[in-house]
Formats: sequence, structure tokens, C-alpha cells
Amino acid sequence: MKKLRVAVLFGGRSGEHDVSLMSARSVLSVLDAERYDVLQIGITLDGNWLTGKNVLDAFEKGDVKDLDRVIPPTDPASRKSLYVLRSTKVGEKLETLTAVDVFFPVLHGPFGEDGTIQGLFEMADVAYVGAGVAGSSVGMDKGIFKDVMRANGIPIVDSILVLRSDLENDMNTVIEKVEAMGAYPFFTKPANLGSSVGISKCSNRSDLAEGLMDAARYDRRILIECSAGDAREVEVSVLGNEHPQASVCGEILPSREFYSYESKYVDGTSGLVIPSQLPAQVTEKIREYAIRAYQAIDCAGMARADFFVDNKTHAIYLNELNTLPGFTSISMYPKLWQASGMTYAELVDRLIELALDRKTQRDRTERRRMA
Repeated sequence: MKKLRVAVLFGGRSGEHDVSLMSARSVLSVLDAERYDVLQIGITLDGNWLTGKNVLDAFEKGDVKDLDRVIPPTDPASRKSLYVLRSTKVGEKLETLTAVDVFFPVLHGPFGEDGTIQGLFEMADVAYVGAGVAGSSVGMDKGIFKDVMRANGIPIVDSILVLRSDLENDMNTVIEKVEAMGAYPFFTKPANLGSSVGISKCSNRSDLAEGLMDAARYDRRILIECSAGDAREVEVSVLGNEHPQASVCGEILPSREFYSYESKYVDGTSGLVIPSQLPAQVTEKIREYAIRAYQAIDCAGMARADFFVDNKTHAIYLNELNTLPGFTSISMYPKLWQASGMTYAELVDRLIELALDRKTQRDRTERRRMA
């Protein structure tokens, strides 16, 4: 049986570049060499695509000078081929790589999770793991995502969206607008980022001003949310295309004030309770909301849905949907599927199968008006 050529993409032009490298290390470790011919492609912070020997090692060490430049696919006529620009003694030589069957982007944040690279894959007419352009972009943009959830009757906490230019023109008016939503604390977030990068918990006006400016470093659009109060952080993994399934629910026990970047990826000190100890009727409602949200944005492949659950009333609030969730050894997405009976390796295999199925569905669509 012919091996599938799988190109794993990591790094990227995002504040989550380093997280992507950690996720890629885990994904690469379980790709079966008997089934897949794996090609590593790293994307630098400048946006250069590179390949060669031990690409991930080179990126982790920060020494990529010996890698070769990849020309990203843009033309369907190339039939999934990649081109490599190799340095030679007399200059540079353009060579064709073996055709790629599936692209597996392990790219978190902007230019990887927001629909941009998915648009490139669509233009090139190739199979790729994960959500399409619409699902990726809506899932990534917290402001638009909240509006879509409101339109679909899925409960969320109160929030407003402001622009970086609003802060620069009149910070006091922005602060007054935020305070009109309710009482402190508030959470400030870049609208288009993940892994808790740029998120601040703001307990007073001074915190709020600092949190707004910190979020504005990462995006021109900033989301400010009310606190969910005394609430648990519950997550559920979703897998599938047109008929998605939800995993068991898991609970985060943050070691810090909230589930921060450090507690997710640096010290790994936050506790995990899998499955969650919430009543069955609550977890079933969470899983229902997760699938409804997934389908509302036309997600595909995978997503992790994050919720807040009030400790006293068990009121449920959807926080966000991550269409390319972390895949590190301490990440919730694979852990929840493991608790649901699917190993990490089986999960990766299934994602590749879903990518090929999605491509088959796209191929059935007529692109020309029939006479």
C-alpha cells in the first residue's frame, strides 16, 4: 500500500510560534512511518517556508541557515507539488518535491489558525487537516465568534470590542464604556490570538488600562469580557466534519489566577480533572453546546471548546472554540480523547482521514456554470 505523503507545518508568523514547535514535536512523534512519508516544513517568524534535514530541531535551536527554501503551493495545476530552492556552489537551483497528499498545519494563532493559510490550501486545491477558511477565521476572531454564538442562542458572558485606535484617541472613554458593563474584574484579550497570549485579568482601572495596552500589542481589535464569577473552567474536544462528535468533559484547575500561557505550556502546574465531576446533565449540555458551536461556524477536523460553569447555579457560558488546539503532551485536546477511548496516534490518523474526506467533498462541487 502506497504511503501517504504528509507535510507537517509548524512555527509561523505568530506570538504562538514556540507553542507550535511544542505541538509539532508531539504530532511528529506518533506519525507511523509504515503509513506515512513525513515531510517537515518550518515557517519562520518572517514567513519563510523551510525544509531539509531535522527541520524541527533546527527551529528549536534557532539555527535554520542550512535549511532550504520552500515555495508554497498556489497553483492547482502543480498537482500538490512543492518546489524547493536549494543553494548550490554556483547559485540556486529550483527543484520539485514529491507531491504532498495531505498538509497538516500545526500552526497556532494568526497566519495559521485564522483562515489565511487555509485560503492558500484552497487556492492550491490540496487536502489539509482542520477547519476551512470560514470556520478558521470565525473561530479565531473572538469578537465575530461571540456575535455568531449570540445569534445561535449559545450562552456567553457579556463583552465589548474596541479598537487600538480607540485606546490611542481616548482611553478614558473606553474605560468608562467597559465599566458600564458591570463590576470588576474584567478580562482583556487580543481578538485574534490564542494560548492565553496577551490576556490580562483586570481588577481596577489601572489594571484595565495596562491590560488594554498589552492586548493592543498583539492585535488592532481588543475584546473585553465580564468575569464569569465563581466558575469552573471546563473543556471538551470535538472531532469530525459534517457529523462531529464530542469527547468527555475535562476541568482545568488553574495554578494561577486564570489558565495562563505559563500554566499551559511552561510549568504545567495546573491540575486537570478528566472526566469532569459535574453532574451528567450539565456535561451533556456542555457537549451539546460544543457541537452546536462547531457546526454554527462550519468547523471541520477538530476544535476544543472552552466553557465556564458557575459553581452554584451550574449556568454554562461558552468562552471560545479553538480550531487548532494545542497538541503538546500536556494539552487538553488529546487528553480528552484519550479519556474517551482514542489514543494520540489514532487521533492523528483520524484527522488525516477527515482531511482527505473533506477534500473529496470539495471535489464534488461544480466550479463552472453548466450549459
